Order: sequence, then structure tokens, then C-alpha cells
Amino acid sequence: MKISKKNLPFIGLSSLVLLTSPFATAAEMSSMDHSGMDMSGMDHSGMDMSGDMSGMDHSGMDMSGDMSGMDHSGMDMSGDMSDMDHSGMDMSGDISDMDHSGMDMSGDMSGMDHSGMDMSGDMSGMDHSGMDMSGDMSDMDHSGMDMSGDMSGMDHSGMDMSGDMSDMDHSGMDMSVMDMSGMQGGQPPADARNPDYSNGVPYGQYGKPMMMGSMPLWGVSVDDLGYQFDEDQINFEATGWYGTDSNRIRLRTEGSAQTKDDKEIDSLSSLAYWKPLSIFWNGEAGVAYDTENDNAALMAGIVGTAPYFIETDARAYLYTDGQLRLDLGAEYEWRLDQHWVVIPEVGLTAFSKDDHDNGITKGFNEMEAEVRLTYETFSRQLAPYVGVSYETALGKARGQRRQEDESVDSSSLTAGVKFWF
Repeated sequence: MKISKKNLPFIGLSSLVLLTSPFATAAEMSSMDHSGMDMSGMDHSGMDMSGDMSGMDHSGMDMSGDMSGMDHSGMDMSGDMSDMDHSGMDMSGDISDMDHSGMDMSGDMSGMDHSGMDMSGDMSGMDHSGMDMSGDMSDMDHSGMDMSGDMSGMDHSGMDMSGDMSDMDHSGMDMSVMDMSGMQGGQPPADARNPDYSNGVPYGQYGKPMMMGSMPLWGVSVDDLGYQFDEDQINFEATGWYGTDSNRIRLRTEGSAQTKDDKEIDSLSSLAYWKPLSIFWNGEAGVAYDTENDNAALMAGIVGTAPYFIETDARAYLYTDGQLRLDLGAEYEWRLDQHWVVIPEVGLTAFSKDDHDNGITKGFNEMEAEVRLTYETFSRQLAPYVGVSYETALGKARGQRRQEDESVDSSSLTAGVKFWF
């Protein structure tokens, strides 16, 4: 039996063409022109665009028709799309039901141009929940992209945009119609039960809460209440205040009370307005009364913490008779442990003119110094102490005291307590 083989070359050539045609199609996609393409009813659910699409031109592509049923759920765009041009693409039609949930865009899209893309149509039902955009989109241009359509129902809940999008340009993107009224902050909605979102629940017996620094408070501090054994007198210094951290009224008194003979009390008391001047310094201004010379005065001062935690105060008193008094003081707390504290302090007093009736001379008159060892108990609110005090006259006051047969220098053991509440 004789077999004819004259058709074999033709069959082989046909098979070769069929085998090479997919590769040719994939290669030719890089220069495809979609400028006039109508995609109103197309199904892209199984479309494979994983090839080289770097030169594809969509600049004139018209998608203004009804694309509400288009399915991109299985579309693979993982190839090279770095030079794709969408600058003139028109998507103003109905794309409310487009499904991109499985769309893979993980390829190189770094050069894609969306600058003139029109997406002003209805996109309220578009689903991007599974869209993968993890590729390189660093050079994508959205500067002229129009997204003024209805996008209220678009779903991006599962969209993966983990790729490089550092150079994406959205400078001209129009999102003016997007509804962000449900985001946190801003004005409450019209149907809110209360403007402050309290749902009608009252603040209760304590009223509306406020910042701690805005609450008016009060306090009392007794820095010294002790007995001087050699002088046989009680020394005292106390301060009470009411107000906030920025404004207070302060009542302050200091002096001594004799415990023998006529039991005379010498004190200097003031009522002043207190206000912070800086982080470490506070100012005071008010009125004062001095029982030692029975005279009232205007008072102004500054108190605070000097470097190395030295508590410093300076107060000036202008009496009604023109006398000016200046009191300077400094105190330091040297903490030995959690309870034991050593407190050295010093004070100076000066006057602007002589007043022989009250034993006052011009210039610095006296200096007082004391060292106390305190033990703090009850959360440091109560601290008994023992110490030594020293007092000396200065300048012309020393000579005047000698003429009046008074001691120029004196020292004494002291014991007392300091507390605050």
C-alpha cells in the first residue's frame, strides 16, 4: 500500500503558525491603541494582561457608555505597564457595578499617566475589595484625574496598595463630591440627640468636668511655728491662698509674740494678688499692715526658685509716711533621706530713711539666720523641727542699739513645727 505525504509540509507550517501566534499577540499588546474602543458590554473576568503593556495608549479611549455589569474580578495586570497612557480616557458613563475584587495590578505601573482620565460617572457600586496594587506605582500621574462622579458606594475594604507609590501625583484630582460627613470630628449630624454627644445623660452632682488647672482651690501653709528659748518668744510665718494655678488671692503674716512682760505681738501681714510671671517666678501685689510701727503700706514682690533650688523672695513695702522697706529672704531644703531634711535660711531687712521712734536706721538694719532639722511625717504634711537661730544688727543700727542698751547679737535654740493642708 502506498501512502501520500505531499500535504505534510503544509500541516507542519500551519502548526508552527498556531503555536507562535499567542506569543506574537502578547508581544503586540505593548503598542495597542484603544483610543476609540467601545467597552460597554465587555467581560474581562478572565482577561490576562500579564505581558508587556508598557507602550499601550488609552489616551482617547471612550468608556462613557453603560459599564455597570463589567466584571474585572479575575483580570491579571501583573505585567509591565510602566508606560501606559490613560490621559484622555473617558469613564463618565455608568460604572456603578464594576467588579475589581480580584484584579491583580502587582506589576510595574511606575509610568502610568492618568492625568486626563475622566471618572465623573456613577461609580457608587464599584468593588475594589480584593484589588492587588502592590506593584511599583511610584511615577503614576493622577494630576488631572476627574473623580467628580458618584462614588458613595465604592468598596476598597480589601484593596492592597502596599507597593511603591511614593511619587504618585494627585495634585489635580477632583474629589469634591466625596461624602466625608461620617468621619470623626466636626459638627454633629442633624439627628444627634445632643450637640455634645452625651445622649441626654447629665453630669451628675459634681457638674461639668473641667481641667485641673482651671478649678479654684485653696490651701494653708505654716512654714514656721516655733519657740525661741533664749528670747522667750514664739515666732510664726503662715500663708493662705485661694484661686487657680494662674490667679490667686494670698493672705500672709509673719512676726513674733512675746511670752513674758507685756506679751507684745509684732507682725507684718499682707493681702495680695498672686500671678505666675514665668516657669520659676511669681509676682505679688497688694496691701500690708505693720503692727510694729502701726502703719499701713502698699506691697509688691517676687517669689520663686533660683538656680540650685534656692527658694527666694523679695518684697517691698511703701508706708503711708513715705518709708520704704525691703525684705529679702532665701531658703534651701537639704534632704538627707525620705523624712529627714535640713533647712538653712537667711533674711535681710533694709529701710530707706531713719525712724528713731521705731528704732530704724537708713540702710540694712538686721540679718536673721536659722538652721532647722525637720522630720516629715503624714505624707510630709507635718514636720516637727529643732534648730538654732541667730540675729544681728547691721550698719548704723548696731550703734543705735548700743546707745539704747540693747543687744546687738543674739542666738537661741528653737523648736517647733511646720505643716500644710
